[in-house]
Amino acid sequence: MTTPAASPSPPRRPLLFLDVDGPLIPFGRPEGYPTYPGGDTANPLLARLNPAYGPRFTALARDCDLVWATTWMHDANECVAPRLGLPELPVLPCPEERAEDEAERNGLHWKTPALVAYAAGRPFAWLDDEISDPDRAWITAHTRAPVLFHRVDPREGLTEADLGVVEGWVRSTIA
Repeated sequence: MTTPAASPSPPRRPLLFLDVDGPLIPFGRPEGYPTYPGGDTANPLLARLNPAYGPRFTALARDCDLVWATTWMHDANECVAPRLGLPELPVLPCPEERAEDEAERNGLHWKTPALVAYAAGRPFAWLDDEISDPDRAWITAHTRAPVLFHRVDPREGLTEADLGVVEGWVRSTIA
């Protein structure tokens, strides 16, 4: 009697962690920013959200799982996602006492340990404007999964080149 061959386990989809302030809502440039129709008078920064990001992230979501990694927390689903035409996304949990966290005192962003814990061994891309060398080193030491650290210039916000890098990484990770 022969034992059936084990079927290969399904591939683990990569994650794409998205920050809002800086990558999606640029800031810090003295000459101002383009704005887009449909702005929110309660939060004028939302007018800086480029609606062209929505279809690009929707296309990426076919091959990876999008997760908000932002201090906007669940407000990203209420304020940002609808303007981009995105569904409600999971939200990276914020540590209870972020300012007092030992990792932050050692120069790590509060998100760094949370990203690795959330990913639980899955490959991930981190799209943020605050990624530092200590963050890269810590993540590299704490996961064997492929990781893309992609820092976005907050004065420019997300660019076509940034999106191209992320799209290429996702394609190479699922190949």
